[in-house]
Amino acid sequence: MILKGSQRSGGKQLGLHLLKTEENEHVEIHEVSGFISDTVMGAMNEAYALARGTKCSQYLFSLSLSPPASESVRVETFEKALADIEERLGLTGQPRVVVFHEKEGRRHCHAVWSRIDAQTMTARELPFFKNKLNEIGKQLYLENGWAMPKGFESPKLRDPRNFSLDEWQQAKRAGIDPRELKSAVQDCWKRADSVSAFASALEERGLFLARGDRRGFVAITIDGDVFAISRMIDGKAKDVAARLGDPARLPSVDDARARIAIEIAPRLSRYIAEAKRIARVNMEPLIAKREALKVQHQAERQATDRKIANRWNDEQRARAARIRKGIAGAWDFLTGKYFRTRKQNEMETKFARERDSYERHALILEQLKDRQALQDLIGENRRKEAERILTLYRDAATYRRMQTGERDKDRGRGSVDLRPKRDRGLDLG
Repeated sequence: MILKGSQRSGGKQLGLHLLKTEENEHVEIHEVSGFISDTVMGAMNEAYALARGTKCSQYLFSLSLSPPASESVRVETFEKALADIEERLGLTGQPRVVVFHEKEGRRHCHAVWSRIDAQTMTARELPFFKNKLNEIGKQLYLENGWAMPKGFESPKLRDPRNFSLDEWQQAKRAGIDPRELKSAVQDCWKRADSVSAFASALEERGLFLARGDRRGFVAITIDGDVFAISRMIDGKAKDVAARLGDPARLPSVDDARARIAIEIAPRLSRYIAEAKRIARVNMEPLIAKREALKVQHQAERQATDRKIANRWNDEQRARAARIRKGIAGAWDFLTGKYFRTRKQNEMETKFARERDSYERHALILEQLKDRQALQDLIGENRRKEAERILTLYRDAATYRRMQTGERDKDRGRGSVDLRPKRDRGLDLG
């Protein structure tokens, strides 16, 4: 189970997020304990008010628990995980809120604790909580027999193409998966034996070779973000220079950005906007179906909850009727019948609770399967539309080369058909 925790403030904003139904198909308030209020927002207000009597600004500890997508996880498993987390982090006995969210066919849990100890009016310290959560998460995979993620196995088994934080953020701003970007540059590097061949290979991927200020050779995305070639290939600047020569012959970063702005960016932005519009249109029926399914499932859960509640009340009345009162009750007490009846009632109550829990979980599991099948269709549609947009980046580089007199060369390799494609809503003319 993936565990992500943080110390934070902003109880009101967090409470609103926990209750947000716009982004979630189902929101279930599982527990509000240790507070005077029995509502989420009331609990957040209490936590804030208590923290005002201390110097602690990050008075909350927020945690998300995300099980594997392929697993059906019972409430009891989440509760055990929360108990283990409380013990390891020193949060046992602290007021908490537990909320379940269901989104895109998956179910996960959010828990929020108040860090303020009401007895001492001090904040519970949480040293090395990230390391502790990682250990607990790994243990949960082992205990439940789930397939272990590579990130939990061994550091040596992780993808060797790891990024630094700056590289990751930079690539995200460019709208490109950083692993895919780095792999693309490395692939171009392997196929190219000269600076012209390398530049041409990069342009097929929507990247442009330029001269960096102090980093030698750099690649520039269509958005104008700059990446050092040596870092992208996990090599050294002198190795890049040995193959590509003197970078002084290349345009500067500013010149390359100006060229992109003139030749590529405006047209590409228009195409991407159109592709996104088509993607939204294609997605609308699936989203509408998901919303209809959400409404249907909510109605089913309400009906099931009513059925369970009515049955529970009827059974409770039947069990209560077994306990006789007055003289008959006194006689039952003296003969021991009262204790046998009470024991019977306790056992039936226990079994009834387990039965009700199983029935509700079975309904949730069935609904999750229904939504997961739909979500698979949505995911496939998203992948197709993403590939369409990525293709536009590659096509833009091909189109630029054609406009500069390389049409025959491109056609010999298999050029892109530039005729209008009405089904995609794109006019490259």
